[in-house]
Amino acid sequence: MKKLTAMLMAGIMTLGLVGCGSSATTETQPEAAPKETQAAAQTETKTDAAQTDAAQAEEASGMDALIAAAKEEGSLTVYGSCEEAYLSAACQKFEQLYGIKVDYQRLSTGEVYTKIQEENGNPSGDVWFGGTTDPYNEATAAGLLEPYEAINAGNLISDTYRDKDGNWYGIYKGILGFMVNREELDRLGLEVPQDWSDLTKPEYEGLIGVSNPSTAGTAKLIINTMVQMMGHDEAMEYFKQLDKNVYQYTKSGSGPSKMVGPGECVIAVGFLHDGITQILAGYDNIELVIPASGTSYEIGATAIFKGAKHPNAAKLWIEYALSPECVDIAKENESYQFLVISNGTQPQEAIDFGLDPDNVIDYDFEDAKENTAKYVEDFFQAVTNGSADSADASRFLTE
Repeated sequence: MKKLTAMLMAGIMTLGLVGCGSSATTETQPEAAPKETQAAAQTETKTDAAQTDAAQAEEASGMDALIAAAKEEGSLTVYGSCEEAYLSAACQKFEQLYGIKVDYQRLSTGEVYTKIQEENGNPSGDVWFGGTTDPYNEATAAGLLEPYEAINAGNLISDTYRDKDGNWYGIYKGILGFMVNREELDRLGLEVPQDWSDLTKPEYEGLIGVSNPSTAGTAKLIINTMVQMMGHDEAMEYFKQLDKNVYQYTKSGSGPSKMVGPGECVIAVGFLHDGITQILAGYDNIELVIPASGTSYEIGATAIFKGAKHPNAAKLWIEYALSPECVDIAKENESYQFLVISNGTQPQEAIDFGLDPDNVIDYDFEDAKENTAKYVEDFFQAVTNGSADSADASRFLTE
């Protein structure tokens, strides 16, 4: 294992020169506005300011009432599908801010979805935190999430990062790509794969790690991405060919990224911020690859479970998750995703690695919401000639 020795950073500085000139001709001065017009404008400005102040006061009052009601409930249970370090830090911060006891458990998005399906409106948890939105959309379609119009939703940089009915809200954005072990590829005399089609080359047989769509939202996103980029039938044929080279399908979406540095797999497919975490942990043999023909992205989300036992504490969690108090501590806890709220601070680490959060395809979330379950079923039909139940347990991990 090699320790990260240095990161080269380069900045581009642009100097702008503004020219000033004078004219020999005398300019005609604009006439002063009538006093009546000036007075009307001043009145309108005062009215706008008063309305803004009133709206802010109403929001503050609403937040105060919510905090009081949440404290009265006294506790909250969080199921987190982000990485353990960030989940733990976010829950501890919430406790510190509001004095509300938080119990939490780290589960993959597929596990959370299965759990709330089985509990059917009587959930053992209150909120879901982190993990890609494809399973959140499945839960929305199944009526398993509680809509809530969050006050802090105004912090979102775009309506892209929320469910239109308030079933879930985005908190971060992650880019899908490859993480490769350069040392192992050099040892094997192989080139670094540059695009999705490269992963099906026979020389990569047994070298690739991907996550299991039965348990990981990351894998569902990969399936949806290929369907949207290639078309359904071509995507399923692609997965047949890719499967020949896959060493293992991990339970968690971040699982493959953790296998690359030590050489348990040579090529991992997943979110590039997970690769950054491994590089900064000391694995400087990892290289990040953004597929040449394009890639998609996740929206890491948060939501309230329908039937939550602590509804006010759950709503307060949503407000907290859409604030800098929550999202700014991600980068301090091994999570380097791009943030999607306007008052958050973007992680410099992701920028330094050259990742561009906008260099992605126009992902069709509605198609994913309607068809993810069908596409996953078709995936297993393609790669196992049957369902997930007939998949080889030594390759498709669920524990």
